Amino acid sequence: MQHALYVAPFAELSDPARMIDLAEAAEGGGWDGLFLWDHVHRDPGEVRDIADVWTMLAAVAVRSWRLRLGPMVTPISRRRIAPLVRQTVTLDHLSAGRLVVGLGLGVDTAGELTRFGEVVDPVARGAILDEGADLLARAWSGQHVSHRGPNFTVDGVTFSPTPLQAPRIPLWFAARDRALRPVRRAARYDGMFIIEVDVTLLQRALDEVVAVRGSLDGFDVAVRVSPFDDPALLDVPGVTWALHSYPPDAEAAWVLADAAAGPPR
Repeated sequence: MQHALYVAPFAELSDPARMIDLAEAAEGGGWDGLFLWDHVHRDPGEVRDIADVWTMLAAVAVRSWRLRLGPMVTPISRRRIAPLVRQTVTLDHLSAGRLVVGLGLGVDTAGELTRFGEVVDPVARGAILDEGADLLARAWSGQHVSHRGPNFTVDGVTFSPTPLQAPRIPLWFAARDRALRPVRRAARYDGMFIIEVDVTLLQRALDEVVAVRGSLDGFDVAVRVSPFDDPALLDVPGVTWALHSYPPDAEAAWVLADAAAGPPR
């Protein structure tokens, strides 16, 4: 079992200096990863200060040497594919091959999608996610990419450099509650970050992964650890990561103290 801090670059942790302090404390405390929420807007009554996830991850990458890091999760529906390819590969090189890319549909909490004219319909966002994830993996491979789809166009481009990690940067996909379509999507790639499940629903999701892949070999399963989650989730065979979650307005001193204390073993 590997343990990661799962925090939002919001409020006090929107300060890059504090995030760097957190990364250094997590390294010293023996944590295995540091994953950041990816949002551009929240309810101002909850939190106002929000930092860019990619800039924060770059700061974490240059001030750490062992931590796995990445966005958890990025909705491709509000990203453009070419900048996303360049950002992820650059960050993979900057971190010496420690990047994990979490992908999902995104949410419209406080109008995060509607306020910026983004796609809201979940079926449409699912189609964008499927097409975009396939394109991202193809672009990372170094192959010549020619693609004209309903949501993305890449007209004969070979992206270089390619990631340090082979066969690709790990792609984890968000899943929640009873929905199995996101689980099947995750099973085609490298991992799943699943929330809002009990032990029974988690086992159901893992059975679905096995039905798609044949086994859980080489597949990461990350579960959230918070006051709202059953700690028994960590005892389910197949779970490989515990993401210790903090509220969006968490005080930096609280998270920093936990980082320095290290993960439960």
